[in-house]
Amino acid sequence: MPTLIVLGLMALAALAWGVAKLLRRRSRAALLTMRLTEAQRAVISAKVPITRRLPPDLARALEGRVNLFLDQVEFLGRGGLEVTDEMRLSIAAQACLLVVNTDTWFVNLRTILIYPGAFRSRRASHNGFVVTEQDTVRTGESWARGPVILSWAHSEAGAADEHDGHNVVLHEFAHQVDDLSGAADGAPVMARGQSFAEWARVFTGAYERLCEKVERGERGVIDPYGCEGHEEFFAVAVEVFFEQPAALMEEEPEVYAQLSTLFKLDPVAWQ
Repeated sequence: MPTLIVLGLMALAALAWGVAKLLRRRSRAALLTMRLTEAQRAVISAKVPITRRLPPDLARALEGRVNLFLDQVEFLGRGGLEVTDEMRLSIAAQACLLVVNTDTWFVNLRTILIYPGAFRSRRASHNGFVVTEQDTVRTGESWARGPVILSWAHSEAGAADEHDGHNVVLHEFAHQVDDLSGAADGAPVMARGQSFAEWARVFTGAYERLCEKVERGERGVIDPYGCEGHEEFFAVAVEVFFEQPAALMEEEPEVYAQLSTLFKLDPVAWQ
């Protein structure tokens, strides 16, 4: 009899899990088809002007992903900051640009911490058995399983200027996309049919060219910060892919093509 009771409880638990999973799927599907209100659209249009250039089908898809993002993620103010709906909508819209046309999703993210401005962060560096900790001033951070930490001043400014190639939200969420492969190393999960070998060839070559330019004191479309590592190169390349796509296509056409395949987007064509 005890065995039957245990088996019965296991069956009920499995049924409950299955029902909960089904309900989550239905909830997710409903959120992805839900439209934003006129007031929400107005906020995003004003705060994130790049969204005004999206084709109609992508604009509709962005709304659904913003709804899903806001349902999943909790925004917490730090340093005395009171988080507003405008902040949530602005950050969500920028983040969701990276996944607006794919099945990729920020599955590990549950929390975003927002500071009024740049914030101090303690990082540890390892040299053999020696561990050194130091404080640095940062405008954004992305952790593997969350949270993402952002400066609101820099997040707002980065969105407001859609052509300068600098956007801290796009940068940090590029790290989130990158980390879905198991590590933020500049090699995200490839799109269906996309060659990892070709990605590695293109990005390694572009990374080396950038670092050579930096050594010569030259500047190109990709920020010199990309020389900090392959993961940072990917993140800064994503920034210019969205904000200076024509310049990226001209200077590094293969990088543009790889990112276009990864995100299933062609920002050069956006009007």
